[in-house]
Amino acid sequence: MVSAGRSLRAAVCGFAPTRRLAVWIAGLAAVWLVSAGAAGFAIATACTAALVLAVVLDIALLPAAHDLEVRRSLPTTVGVGETIDGEYAVQSRWGRTLVVSVHDVITSTFLASSRPPASLAISPHGVSTTALRAEGRARGLAVLGDVALLVRTPLALVARTLRYSPGDEIIVAPSLAGIRRFRWLAVHERLAAAGVRDARRRGAGRSFARLRDYVVGDDPRHIDWKATARRGHPISREFTVEQSQTLYVMVDAGRSMTQLAGSFPRFEYALSSALVLADVAGRAGDRVGAMVFDDKLRVLVPAQRGLDGLRSLRAALVTVQPSLVEPDYAAAFRALALRQRKRALVVLLTDVIDARAARTMLAHLSRGASRHLAVVVALRNDALLGAAVASRDTASVDALYRNAAAEELLAERATALQRMRDAGIVVLDVAPDAMAAAVVSQYLELKARGAI
Repeated sequence: MVSAGRSLRAAVCGFAPTRRLAVWIAGLAAVWLVSAGAAGFAIATACTAALVLAVVLDIALLPAAHDLEVRRSLPTTVGVGETIDGEYAVQSRWGRTLVVSVHDVITSTFLASSRPPASLAISPHGVSTTALRAEGRARGLAVLGDVALLVRTPLALVARTLRYSPGDEIIVAPSLAGIRRFRWLAVHERLAAAGVRDARRRGAGRSFARLRDYVVGDDPRHIDWKATARRGHPISREFTVEQSQTLYVMVDAGRSMTQLAGSFPRFEYALSSALVLADVAGRAGDRVGAMVFDDKLRVLVPAQRGLDGLRSLRAALVTVQPSLVEPDYAAAFRALALRQRKRALVVLLTDVIDARAARTMLAHLSRGASRHLAVVVALRNDALLGAAVASRDTASVDALYRNAAAEELLAERATALQRMRDAGIVVLDVAPDAMAAAVVSQYLELKARGAI
């Protein structure tokens, strides 16, 4: 009995009067106010009965939940700060025309919707769609909520609310826009358009580079006879030297990486750049691994080759978050030494400010210089630069102290980076939003020079 009572209340509460019904009721009230005598009473009674009958008929013409089906289509993955487009598809098994409003407020820690509810006209046994747009806010697994349909008939006196639970999930990963952009540019040999230099090392490799005029001394086997026939003079094929190396990307997840650079923490830019670099290197045939650390090892993805390795890397970086602790560079480099004994390119994405931490980093990088080629990508702090160059003429006492402190920190940072360069370490000092292009450019330059 209790269950039946709840079902009845749910069914009744699912119906709601519309604005049109309110207007009709207001008009009926006016009829009752002006009705006088038996004739007026009869007219008002007839109008009331007609309205009640229309409401009952409207309710009877409304479908139940099983008469409709709603599907929410969205990509399974979105990057932080990126927008994805999808759609709702509402299919009717009802034999009458319906007007349906779709309500779906996607609000969670990870995802946000930016499209208002939409009204759809659905023909009998028809299907109608409406657009959906969502934006990734933070990395993680976003479990999408229910979808509510507000259903009306053409009479539109009563509306019925139907709820559905599609059970959709979306993975909010590090930004993927850079990956797609650099992959396209690399394929079309247009990396220079993004400020990336692509120096080729030409030789007797097997990877085709380009066609050029034949010169004395070229291997006759490399003559392209079709191109020769078209151009009327000998044309030779040129090849690039194939090189396959191991790349390890180390990402600092310590305290300084939690600071905002625009709308997102600096850590997000580092993860996005790591994925861009891993994608470019993986598609170039290199083995790619990754490590994320703060005061302990947070993520370790062994070096792998191919698309499976890239998928493993991206999946491992989805949930990791920076913490308010100092990074332990010594432990991170010890873990790297245990797992990568052969020579590799090690790219460290960090924020070098603290002099003590920089000395520790330099010691371990110098110790491993004989085994690995290290690249340190130091994130530039624009807020710190702004504080250091602020005018002292009109500044308050507090502003003067901030100015002096910023200048001291920047001086320590510059000294630390110069010591790394003097030790033979490749150092990139870049802003967060320029990191991806700089890292890919440096990787391609080192690979083309055969420096690894």
